[in-house]
Amino acid sequence: MGTDHSQARFGELTVKGFRRLLDVKLALRPLSVTIGANGTGKTSVLDVLSLLAASAQGRLASTISELSGLASVLTYDRAEGLLFEISDSTTSDNPLEYSLRLRPQGLGYEIAEETLSRRAAQNGHPYIKSAGGDTFYFDPESKDPWRRPSWAYATMETSLAQVPKMLQEPEDFRRRLASSTSYHVLNVDPRSPVRLPQPMAPAELPGRNGEDLVSCLYNLRETDRDRFEAIQDSLRAAFPRFERLDFPPVAAGTLALAWRESGSSKPLYAHQLSEGTLRFLWLTTLLQSPGLTAVTLLDEPEVSLHPELLSLLADQLREASRRTQIVVATHSDALIRFLDPSEVVVMDSTEDGMTTLKRADELDLGEWLKDYSLDELWRNGRIGARA
Repeated sequence: MGTDHSQARFGELTVKGFRRLLDVKLALRPLSVTIGANGTGKTSVLDVLSLLAASAQGRLASTISELSGLASVLTYDRAEGLLFEISDSTTSDNPLEYSLRLRPQGLGYEIAEETLSRRAAQNGHPYIKSAGGDTFYFDPESKDPWRRPSWAYATMETSLAQVPKMLQEPEDFRRRLASSTSYHVLNVDPRSPVRLPQPMAPAELPGRNGEDLVSCLYNLRETDRDRFEAIQDSLRAAFPRFERLDFPPVAAGTLALAWRESGSSKPLYAHQLSEGTLRFLWLTTLLQSPGLTAVTLLDEPEVSLHPELLSLLADQLREASRRTQIVVATHSDALIRFLDPSEVVVMDSTEDGMTTLKRADELDLGEWLKDYSLDELWRNGRIGARA
């Protein structure tokens, strides 16, 4: 079963020099839904967290290559390098703080500086200290606490990704950061994985492309009936004619997804479901899944959903945020109607095109909220400029 991340939370994220995020800080709460006009950097926040996850996995070089190189993501004419900082709020009085500074080097990049330490570092020493190609790990339990890597150390990957496993706190921090998972708009084309029969395999999540949706649902039905019934209850609330899900075999080890409705003797199969129905089923399964990682990143989950489904989606996001930290990028003012100000991050642009962000509950909205909902304040420009 998945790990309970309810007490393992990240605190504050700082970004300097990434696209329009020249210098921003974001307090990472259980649920953070970013909304802003086009070009204000909503997706960039998700990309930063994905890049940090990749760096903790030992995939920094390949991920920067996929982004077309470090120089392509630097704030144009305004930044000579990148700085990411993220803290761990599991012990809020003395959190772990991780800092990673990258700068261009020829056509590539170098890790200019990297540290991981307690805010009040034990004995004044960080767990990781790396600068100028010289890396040290600090083991407070060892007689000789400072150690340089004695293994084949990859200089283009972070020291965090290569932290010795016996250093329990740094390794736990690395593992949680590395587990962060990003989900983009689900592909529901006619031949997409989510529409086809699927081979059975152990799966605690439905997959980024829905490739494990059937396995995940089938396993939940067999091993965690309460979660499976919660998914079906959500579907009944969203689609009043829905009765149940079945999983008829179509070949050895391969099952289809059958959607049964009242008043119909024949089921609908995945290839017959509407885009909105399929996306809502996938989202509901994801947010109920026992395998949710420490951080779940969702880009535009509202796509194809009828406005009446957004209230249910907001409730599901809030419930799931007890088990995973969720960061959402949305264009939907209708979605934020069903959110609390503490869950909404308003992104705006300065005159020179750089991004600013603030939590909606940090804005002076008290009087306005007596007469207007959050989405109405967004539409009339009271909580940020609209495109």
